[in-house]
Amino acid sequence: MNHRPTYAALPRLYIRSRALPLTVATLTCIVLVAAWAAHWLQDQPYFDHTARVPVIVLAPLLASAAIGTSLHAHSDELDRTAVRRWWPRRLLHLLVLTVLTAGALASAVPGHPEAFGAPGMVRNVLGATGVATASAALIGARLSWLPMTVYGGAVYLAAPHNPGGAAAVWAWPMQPGPQGAAWAVALTAYVIGATLLAVRGARQESA
Repeated sequence: MNHRPTYAALPRLYIRSRALPLTVATLTCIVLVAAWAAHWLQDQPYFDHTARVPVIVLAPLLASAAIGTSLHAHSDELDRTAVRRWWPRRLLHLLVLTVLTAGALASAVPGHPEAFGAPGMVRNVLGATGVATASAALIGARLSWLPMTVYGGAVYLAAPHNPGGAAAVWAWPMQPGPQGAAWAVALTAYVIGATLLAVRGARQESA
């Protein structure tokens, strides 16, 4: 018996089981709204590129929520019983959505890369997605948005106005682009999240 059609259908099965078309549509809407908001804020009287801080904090948070919830598997038994391991597909799923989202959102805030521009946006996408991915592995994909939402909201309200120092570590989403410590935290969060996803997958949830 020829099993090639079954293997060829695996990518389509994975895409359908994770509702990836809906995730891509959601991310597209987030990017469009972020681009409009960034330009609108910067064009307001008495505002400059620093007015885009809400965009580089909130847009990655929303994007990470979409990516995290897309890791939900409606049929966990397929992952456990499949002849071919699905963890490479999960990891590819995460990497492709991360790269596309980071690139698209970075283009939404052109100019002023030394402050709250494209580098800060890319860093926040990586960090927020890492937290959401780790949350999907630990508490389940459906609630993966919650830890980063609570943390991001708290940081947005409590972060000091002056960048750097200890705040570059605990308030990394609110830091300008070149802050090395903020990048280190964001990259660490992403690596940990991706590793947990590859090793454990999203936590099994009741229907």
